Amino acid sequence: MRYILLANPQNAVVAAMTEHEQRAITERYIAFTKALAESGALLAGEQLQPADTATTVRVRDGEVLLADGPFAELPEVFGGFWMVEAPDLDTVLKYAQDCPAAELGSVEVRALVDRG
Repeated sequence: MRYILLANPQNAVVAAMTEHEQRAITERYIAFTKALAESGALLAGEQLQPADTATTVRVRDGEVLLADGPFAELPEVFGGFWMVEAPDLDTVLKYAQDCPAAELGSVEVRALVDRG
């Protein structure tokens, strides 16, 4: 079954890190992604640009409304994802607990719909 792991680090935690701590956490993300790839579980994964670079699009009554930034001010911001193949939820939950984002905020785990 395919799952997605959504990284949601807390802005305040990341902002409070020293440059050395940020480099160290980046290395942990790289190692985590490499481990998923080497296990054969990784199908895709990407890091997103910071949330303040986003544009939110809404259409209301036929009018297109554009807003700079994310759709809401939240303490945790979606920062990236990993799509994995795993035999069961327990395996994916183990992956999620190994992800650095679980210590910086949270990792949301969702099964993907099988349109097969």
